[in-house]
Amino acid sequence: MEEANETTVAEFMLLGFSGVCDKFQMFLFFVLLLTYLVTLTGNALIILIVLCVDRRLHSPMYFFIANLSFLEIWFTSVTSPRLMLDFLSVSRTISFHGCMAQTFFYFALGITEFCLLVIMSFDRYVAICHPLQYTTIMNQRLCIQLVLGSWVGSFTVISLRMLLISKLRFCGPNVINHFFCDNSPLFQLSCTDTSGVKRVDSILISTLVLTSLCLTMLSYMSIFLSILQMPTATGRQKAFATCGSHLTSLAIGYGSCIVLYVRPSGSASSDVNKGVALLNNVLYPFLNPFIYSLRNKTVKLALRETFSRSTVMLFPNLRHASG
Repeated sequence: MEEANETTVAEFMLLGFSGVCDKFQMFLFFVLLLTYLVTLTGNALIILIVLCVDRRLHSPMYFFIANLSFLEIWFTSVTSPRLMLDFLSVSRTISFHGCMAQTFFYFALGITEFCLLVIMSFDRYVAICHPLQYTTIMNQRLCIQLVLGSWVGSFTVISLRMLLISKLRFCGPNVINHFFCDNSPLFQLSCTDTSGVKRVDSILISTLVLTSLCLTMLSYMSIFLSILQMPTATGRQKAFATCGSHLTSLAIGYGSCIVLYVRPSGSASSDVNKGVALLNNVLYPFLNPFIYSLRNKTVKLALRETFSRSTVMLFPNLRHASG
């Protein structure tokens, strides 16, 4: 009878950054809107150039970069539009099912990203340590299998995680002290014992993040040892340059996730968690196209040629005038 009388929560209220004054919230809205639009445009441009425009980019490395860009578009879209809406809305409610869907896609896409980073590090390892066998090892079939495996495997694992979370009951407070449905604030609102679920969830996420980090670092340790054995300084410089953008991504992606999900529970305040989560959800996808385009000569050349052709097609008179 007691369970029957309990009220099931139908919606949650996201506090987000409600402590910020209204004028500053409008400023944050426009900054976030601009960042989101640049993120969508930049990552979509990389996908278009790699897959459709320039045949020089039809190689495993750029195929993985295009997949990472595709993932970043969806990853930032899980939280950014909702956060922008909350900056303009007084009522910051989200339905129970919407909240569950948000946390599912956030973690599924996040784990897929780490899998792609491992694959990209393996690709760089083969390219630098086994250059003569690169085209044989990293063939088209293997590349497609690796990417599909990362997507299917990550979504399957997070689906099993959601089965555990679906067993929790929410019948009391419904205020989430965050700007999206993260795991920790959700566990705090459950009216059932969450100790077992929290333990399993923490072990699962930590294992996935740290395992992918270890595999990536193992690849780069082999890469660095191989680079140090190169006879010329020019060869070493070119090898390090090909890994620079990937290392930048690793520092931001793994750093923010370790702070959020691997460190001991309760070791950081909710405001710190919000700030780091904002870095992971908004800034990292925003930086992705800049990291892989501005630091890559081939992509920059392809971008310049694409814009030049587009300009000539749109304004043919400019070519005759310049001539």
